[in-house]
Amino acid sequence: MLKVGIVGVGTVGASVVKILKNSCDIIEARAGKKIIPICGVVRDAKKDRGVDIPLSENIDDVLENDEIDIVVELMGGVDDAYEVVKKALLNKKAVVTANKALLAYHRYKLQDIAGDLPIGFEASVAGGIPIIKALREGLSANHIDSIKGIMNGTCNYILTKMMNQNVEFSEVLQEAQNLGYAEADPTFDVGGFDAAHKLLILASIAYGVHADPEDILIEGIENINSDDIFFAKEFGYSIKHLTIAKKVSNDRVELRAHAALLKESAMLSKVDGVMNGISVIGDCVGETMYYGPGAGGDATASAVIADLIDIARVKQGSPMLGFKRILEKRGFSLLDPEQIKTKYYMRLKVEDKIGVLSDITSILGKHSISIDSLLQKQDKSDSSCATLLLSTHKAIERNIKNAIEEIGKLPISKATPVMLRIED
Repeated sequence: MLKVGIVGVGTVGASVVKILKNSCDIIEARAGKKIIPICGVVRDAKKDRGVDIPLSENIDDVLENDEIDIVVELMGGVDDAYEVVKKALLNKKAVVTANKALLAYHRYKLQDIAGDLPIGFEASVAGGIPIIKALREGLSANHIDSIKGIMNGTCNYILTKMMNQNVEFSEVLQEAQNLGYAEADPTFDVGGFDAAHKLLILASIAYGVHADPEDILIEGIENINSDDIFFAKEFGYSIKHLTIAKKVSNDRVELRAHAALLKESAMLSKVDGVMNGISVIGDCVGETMYYGPGAGGDATASAVIADLIDIARVKQGSPMLGFKRILEKRGFSLLDPEQIKTKYYMRLKVEDKIGVLSDITSILGKHSISIDSLLQKQDKSDSSCATLLLSTHKAIERNIKNAIEEIGKLPISKATPVMLRIED
């Protein structure tokens, strides 16, 4: 029998307790032993959580309880959660966590502290989709060429609505908040940070790359409008918020999380609404695709319990991130985000007069950027202005940013230019 203490009995924690109790027979059959939740820690023990286990406001009732074999950390946050997990490991308790922010900053420290103690973190990325196990186990014979994913349901819901119903970002965001898909302060989701944290976890497993969120390119979806949707549809693209990890050389990996134009025929373009999808390309297997709910109490609890069952089967775990030595011969380092090379889309609001396009193409040419396609739309609110929608051939990130900054300072520029990347 394994006894479990839960730190943070909110939506996911309550689902974990209920599933462990309601599905105890099938869980025991698969784990080979009973897994019993015996207590939980919450901020307010008087609040009804709908569970029938003792609840306490004292964290040591879990961390210092000799009966408890596994601590499930569902409290959220970074530094406080790190101290809780660290203490649990030092007290020789296995840990299961769904906390992607914690792992985005402290995964390597925790791996060192854990040693042979298992840490399960399947629920930290893409909710109920078993992508961690796919990378650590199912694809472990592969060199991973790339990972591309839609890993934030809030962003995907908003962009799907914008694409399908031609509505503006602010209107769909309000709807998402009313439905509970977006928080009252949605910055963490729509700003791309949630997805970036998940990307860092996957990149650690796939490439052994040690990077913090501040080291990688992170952008959100707040600046996307109906003109961008128009361009995307006109040229056969969808717009998705993508997380991208890929090898660009034998020792360099690029990591980025941002909105991007993606061909409508791509598998990830079919992932709509609040669902998540992840494409992984391995050198042996080729492309594999993972799809499912990326959040929600039961879906996330499903991943938590899968980790509990794994720990029950084999108490001594493999290394947290799935490797015992540097991956590849020399190991991978992170590509400077300014050196990313891809295609780009730009939206420019400019004066509608002769010579404007020449000025813009001259600046682009100076920065080694060539135009692939171009559309012009008359500005309905101001007849003296036009909106230019253009895509480029492959260019370097630093050059694009410098060109946009220069274009934005031109007297003929009437709004801050907007740029999105294009993924083929």
